[in-house]
Amino acid sequence: MSSSNLQALTVLLERAEAERDEALRLLREAQARADAAAHQRDQLSQYRTDYRQRWSQEFAQRTTVQILGCYQNFGGRLDQAIGQQTGIADYADQRLNAARDVLREREMRVASVRKLIERRRAETLRAQMRQDQRTTDEQAARAAARGGNPMTRLVA
Repeated sequence: MSSSNLQALTVLLERAEAERDEALRLLREAQARADAAAHQRDQLSQYRTDYRQRWSQEFAQRTTVQILGCYQNFGGRLDQAIGQQTGIADYADQRLNAARDVLREREMRVASVRKLIERRRAETLRAQMRQDQRTTDEQAARAAARGGNPMTRLVA
């Protein structure tokens, strides 16, 4: 393999690694957003549970229709906010899964380019070894044609 081909593959590997690193950064950001959205949803749900428990205790005592209306109105808005936050959390999870897929794809590309470089280097090494063997064989053939075996001279 020529030096320019190896150099081109090295540049390709560097670019693939940079894209992978960027995908990893985006995955971490998506994870943070998904965690924050889920945490906020959970906080709202816990608040709703606490709110209902507090008002259940209050209803054991007397209350007015107006206060009951406020309770129901606020409870409805809490349910609506939880529904919206659930949608936001679900979307953040979808984006997180998409970021994982992109990272997996980028990691596979890096691995593929590395494997290609490894194969090309092995091919180059095999070609060099074949060339060295041919050169050695040619030298031995020339020496034999001149009338001597170079190996017998070394032994004697």
